[in-house]
Amino acid sequence: MEFSAADFERLLMFEHARKACEAQYINDPLDSENLLKWGGALLEISQFQNIPDAKVTLNDAISKLEEVLTLNPGKHQALWCLGNAHTSHAFLVPDVDVAKGHLDKATEYFQRAENEDPGNEMYLKALEVAAKAPELHLEFIRQGMGQQALVGGGGGGGGGPSASSNVSSGKKKKKNYDFTYDVCGWVILAVGIFAWVGMAKSLGPPPPAR
Repeated sequence: MEFSAADFERLLMFEHARKACEAQYINDPLDSENLLKWGGALLEISQFQNIPDAKVTLNDAISKLEEVLTLNPGKHQALWCLGNAHTSHAFLVPDVDVAKGHLDKATEYFQRAENEDPGNEMYLKALEVAAKAPELHLEFIRQGMGQQALVGGGGGGGGGPSASSNVSSGKKKKKNYDFTYDVCGWVILAVGIFAWVGMAKSLGPPPPAR
């Protein structure tokens, strides 16, 4: 997996945030905001990993975010991040039934987030994405892309299909690919926006990359 300079800087930022949140957790394990930032950082880090490591990191993120809800059940940001975590996890598995379980959970969390903060445009968009996700997952499998879809591009949504030298497959297939990556890329981008904003406010700038 190749990273651009910007990807590497983002990875450093979220790794810095993860370590800061882990240290804060030792001091105050009941700090729900810290747990939320920790879960968001793990979500971002997972997008830079290979499939087995990404699954482990996503499970860790889900654990942290569920812990937020034990402290603050109405925390809509945590509900939304959980929806993103399950969506990301679904696109890392080729098994349709397993993926469906994650996507069903994602829809439930997105709906709960919207219930807690009615009219939130980001949550409404997430529900729109979730409605299309099962079809997109099937398309990934049909195109033989299921396991590579969201981990090949480093930052989440920018890569596009990597092994497609088959120009004769036509514009229709390209259009489908573009749409798929646009939708799934939005999910990961949304996670990044939320996590970055939250951590930038509380942690300040990360140490300079060398």
